[in-house]
Amino acid sequence: MRTVSVEELQHIESLIRSCPLCYVGMADEQGVPYVLPMNFGYEEEVIYLHSAQEGRSISILGKNPQVCITFCTEPRLVWQDKEVACSYRMRAESVICHGNVSFEEEYDEKVKALDIIMQQYSDRAFSYSAPAVKNVKIWKVPIDKVTAKEFGVPGTKANLYKDRKVF
Repeated sequence: MRTVSVEELQHIESLIRSCPLCYVGMADEQGVPYVLPMNFGYEEEVIYLHSAQEGRSISILGKNPQVCITFCTEPRLVWQDKEVACSYRMRAESVICHGNVSFEEEYDEKVKALDIIMQQYSDRAFSYSAPAVKNVKIWKVPIDKVTAKEFGVPGTKANLYKDRKVF
């Protein structure tokens, strides 16, 4: 089985949009990693996130705005030989984005970002109360660098194990 790089922007964007969550990694002043699963929105090579106004992530990002955001499709178990343990692997596609967080403070831009986030999860139009918009922290992450891969690509004899129960 092999890993294949994904280069096509349209395919990368479809992978991002197919994911219900992203994982946002950051590092504090001591270099200690901190990773959060988060809801997100994506539009025109920008990732939008939301959180409370305060907390550990906000403190970390105030000192180091660099983040790594990871997306991964639902993994599926594949193998090349059912009897050979080391031929088993998970098959999925992933996208890794790097960028710097800035916080959106302007009311109308926060509403726009919330709309982008909600479009990830629903086709409905939403309205937001003024206190809700005021109290949410909107993260804007223009993507500086992106890589994407499909891993666990089976050879011609590989089988896809559908119910994921192996042993």
